[in-house]
Amino acid sequence: MIKVLNPGMYSTIQDFGRFGYQKYGVPCSGVMDRKAASFANAILGNNNELPVLEMTMLGPKLQFDCNTIICISGADMSPKLNNTFILNNKPISVKKGDVLSFGKLNNGVRSYLAVSGGFSTEKVMESYSMYAGITNQSKIEKNDILEVSIKSELFENQHASIKMNTDYFNSKGIEVFKGSEFGTLSESQKELLFNQDFTISKDNNRMAYQLNEPLENSLEPIITSLVLPGTVQLTPSGKLIILMRDCQTTGGYPRVLQLKESSINVLSQKFTGQMVSFCLDMI
Repeated sequence: MIKVLNPGMYSTIQDFGRFGYQKYGVPCSGVMDRKAASFANAILGNNNELPVLEMTMLGPKLQFDCNTIICISGADMSPKLNNTFILNNKPISVKKGDVLSFGKLNNGVRSYLAVSGGFSTEKVMESYSMYAGITNQSKIEKNDILEVSIKSELFENQHASIKMNTDYFNSKGIEVFKGSEFGTLSESQKELLFNQDFTISKDNNRMAYQLNEPLENSLEPIITSLVLPGTVQLTPSGKLIILMRDCQTTGGYPRVLQLKESSINVLSQKFTGQMVSFCLDMI
């Protein structure tokens, strides 16, 4: 078990999400950055879809009540075990009573804590992903007890450390496909869409990222239709909204673009004030 001494800014248990329930209005949810989360699990020999703890900008403080192996990947939040700095992307042995904490955010936005065997918290609709109204909690809270799977045998190569390429944290380019209503855009709108930089607004979270710069818009609303994580909607005011993992399942704004899966990873490691630009994938 792990006791939450401090929950951090916004920390949630996530796996790859729940699927097959969108027709009931249930969001997919799941880890924002699948690449980083999968990396942490892979280093421990876990299935890459096992639940991890997703931490946003400010990490939690956790006390372990068991012996296990952990790995942290994604954003560098200056992790420490018993006040001694530890490395990302390396299997770390923890003992009963050890305290894991985090400090300065050095790069990225979201970091992932994997434990050997995975977390074993509340499972709803075939997923451990926390979401308000679906699971009892939408995020971890102080004094929570997080259950973990305990393996009978734990293996750690004390010298194993794998370098994760985090260049995508700094990538400005967001690769996209044409959305369902892309064809209704004028040529001038398309040119602006792909030839200017957009700034991430303060309104960004697990549900959606809004961009500051407006795109002049005279398109008619559409009949409420399917949307997915990565769908880029154009609002009547000209605002572009990029839907993320906790997005709704339908929407009435024109769907002008659709992010590639890898682009959701890129965007999830960005925050307010950073720039992005759209790159059209013709495949």
